[in-house]
Amino acid sequence: MLDGLPFCMDAAATVALGYLVGSVPFAYMLVRRRGIDLREAGSGNVGAANVLRTSGPGHAAIAMCLDALKGVLAVLIAQRLGGGAAVSVAAGFAAVIGHIYPVWLGFRGGKGVATAAGAFAVLAPWAMLIASGAFVVAVWATRYISVGSVVGAISLTTAAIAGDAPAPVSIGATGAALMILHRHRANLARVMAGTERRIGQRA
Repeated sequence: MLDGLPFCMDAAATVALGYLVGSVPFAYMLVRRRGIDLREAGSGNVGAANVLRTSGPGHAAIAMCLDALKGVLAVLIAQRLGGGAAVSVAAGFAAVIGHIYPVWLGFRGGKGVATAAGAFAVLAPWAMLIASGAFVVAVWATRYISVGSVVGAISLTTAAIAGDAPAPVSIGATGAALMILHRHRANLARVMAGTERRIGQRA
């Protein structure tokens, strides 16, 4: 009965490490150097979109790349440790949770989009490519980053399932999409009300 205990402990440690990698608040640290606290500025969101609003496209691009790198690293570390597909997906999802709820900032973080993109760029590259295209088209058409994020998340899940991705990947993509949708519920309400900021509108 205890034969699988070492594997379970290793898997739990790998997932916990994924959370810690995801919880590093790069966007917060990047902008804090300029005297801006993202939790108090703009939308209050600790992510690349709020960096764009408060500090401009250059800093936002850096923040987005660093946030995506967290997802990439969480999955690559899990794969390196040999936990299998399910553990790799769990580590990537844990990184998304870490970005959204970072222990270092009182569990108040970003919305998980870039970190999820990084994780699934490794886990399901073709699905992520389709999702990225959907994101770009939606943002171009609406000038709402939030709409692009939601469309991209839904596209990722759809592409993963339609493309016969392994079951753990499809489940992980669905979980990530639901989390991203949940985190954007206020944004979608503002879009419907016409009060959501479009690209180009600074805080």
